[in-house]
Amino acid sequence: MTIKLDKAILEQSCKEIIETILFCLPNAYKGTVYRIGKPPEMVARRITAGIIDDERKVISWGLPVKSDYNPPGKPWKEYRDEPDRPLEAMAWCVEKQKSWTSENPNNDVRSVRLQVDGVWEDFHHMEPVLIRKEDLYLGNSPNLEYPPNFKGETLWQDSEYVVIAVIKIHFQPNTIKIGSPETRIIKKLSRALGTELLSYQLRQQSVEAMRQLAEDKINSCNILADSLRNVITKSGLIFSLIKLELGSLREQWEGVLLEQSDQRKMKIEAVRALNKALRDMGGASDEMERDLIFMQNKFLSLFLPPEGGENWVRMQIEERWDGLLSGKSANDEHVKEIRGYIDQLKRSLYLGMDPDLLARYDKMPESLKREWIELLYRNTAHLDSLFLDKLTRILKDPSLKLPFQEKSRKCLVHLRTLAEIMGRLEDDTNEVLRQVLNGCENGVVPNMPYNRQIRQSIL
Repeated sequence: MTIKLDKAILEQSCKEIIETILFCLPNAYKGTVYRIGKPPEMVARRITAGIIDDERKVISWGLPVKSDYNPPGKPWKEYRDEPDRPLEAMAWCVEKQKSWTSENPNNDVRSVRLQVDGVWEDFHHMEPVLIRKEDLYLGNSPNLEYPPNFKGETLWQDSEYVVIAVIKIHFQPNTIKIGSPETRIIKKLSRALGTELLSYQLRQQSVEAMRQLAEDKINSCNILADSLRNVITKSGLIFSLIKLELGSLREQWEGVLLEQSDQRKMKIEAVRALNKALRDMGGASDEMERDLIFMQNKFLSLFLPPEGGENWVRMQIEERWDGLLSGKSANDEHVKEIRGYIDQLKRSLYLGMDPDLLARYDKMPESLKREWIELLYRNTAHLDSLFLDKLTRILKDPSLKLPFQEKSRKCLVHLRTLAEIMGRLEDDTNEVLRQVLNGCENGVVPNMPYNRQIRQSIL
């Protein structure tokens, strides 16, 4: 169809026009609407058909009857008038933009069944649905290639209209005549259908224009932000570097705290035992074994806060063991031993804040020690400048005695300054983008999806 509509909207509009005709014309019992596609193919395809019951109260819908016009439809070259081929009423309606009435099926020159099988069809009337080219294309008619008829003459060349659909209504025998009131009513309703479909088309075009405008705004903002985006995305890298530095501080602290403790090898002993248990158990694929051993060894280099560390062990190690053990017939004692080593990994995350170990460590004031532990083992999902200020302040204290204490302090100071600069740059950039998106009107920034899209692309 030269009109592009949502399938559901198109079908509903066609059903409504059939319903109107069948309820208004007591001698009509069936209606069908055919869609005429875009030139030059101009595929004619049945959209829907409805049959009213004998009591004229209920209409049954669908395309139960086999037809050449059922989806995917029939292109113009296959139904146009050609020598040595049965003439079709559809061709007449589309090419001539005129209606066709079969008031005498026994003598219908455009009845395909009569010409091919010698069987006459129902009494019916077919009406093309016309729309002005100027209305359809809003005065800017595209350079469409309209197909020719068999004689080589271009369709609709001198016509103000295009055919977008054809309505076919079946009547009780001997109740329909050419030019009868029923045909005039169908003609008027076909114009109503054309107007309705045109209004849907214009509304859809308006929505599309609004969507395109929104996309243009986004594209403008992307162009504006392109030179800054790569810089601002580094804010995520800064956060990662801060977390890495915190991990280094935990490693230094636990090295100092556990220097004389028999628990200092808790983590490595558990990993070695799990690696050995995996090799001894056998049955695991080479890829699965390599993957699990890699994750267990990787844990040795991680110094995560307890909550995040437990989640990591559960997802990267424990769940892999669960999957492996579920397919094995390992004895309960062996399974219990493996679970114990996994729990040992989790307990190792808490060594740096163990109350007994902290009580025995007397090289720094108790108040400073408590504040240090609270900061060092805090959940790192949300870090702010106040947190970093407190941390760098403690790192100035010589009683902490970490191996790379001053280096870590300077690194965190630099990262905090860089994060602050990035934050200001991000806020300033987002403000500019909001003003472009909203045309700087009243300074109001509505909560629209494309605002979030721009923000996400920057962050």
